[in-house]
Amino acid sequence: MYHLLIVDDEAPIRTLIRKYAEFAGYTVSEAADGMEAIRLTKEEKIDLIIMDIMMPELDGFSACREIRRFSGVPVIMLSARGEEYDKINGFESGADDYVVKPFSPKELMLRVEVVLKRAGSGHTVDKYVSEGLTVDMTARQVTVDGTRADLSPREYDLLFYMVRNRGVALNRETLMRKVWGEDFVGDERTLDTHVKLLRRNLGPYAWHIVTLRGVGYRFDA
Repeated sequence: MYHLLIVDDEAPIRTLIRKYAEFAGYTVSEAADGMEAIRLTKEEKIDLIIMDIMMPELDGFSACREIRRFSGVPVIMLSARGEEYDKINGFESGADDYVVKPFSPKELMLRVEVVLKRAGSGHTVDKYVSEGLTVDMTARQVTVDGTRADLSPREYDLLFYMVRNRGVALNRETLMRKVWGEDFVGDERTLDTHVKLLRRNLGPYAWHIVTLRGVGYRFDA
């Protein structure tokens, strides 16, 4: 199931797109401005972003350029203006498609489908390889120098989340919420213990998991 992020400062537009996207079978998250879009793209595994241009805090052009610094996620820009200059600016910012308001929600969903297929059937290849370390998220398997690592289910979940968000500083609260769930009752020592065990299982490649004092952890490629 593909995960879409809808970014627009107008709640009715977000609601309209969400309705059609969920009917089409997509999972949907929402953001009301560019700054929130950047944060969610770092924290979530987003398959495609539908983003308005004119927004408070940070406009769509700027948000798209910032997202392109750390992610290649497909972006469809929305704008009330259809001038050639705006379209060129959108594509130069890193957008994959450009839709002018008012738009047909059905047509937008077709464009989403086309862009996802163009990006590789809508899926990022869930496999990370670095020297002798292979993290295969599709097969749910980790090998270290050719030997399969014996990880606990929670260690798998923690490693996969960090690998998918590699290069991003992940605070403890985010890791606990995303890996253990919103209803988890416990403290941060649980996270630290699992990181310690995970590093031990990664052997010579434990260096990938970097401790950020006062913040959390980061998976370095």
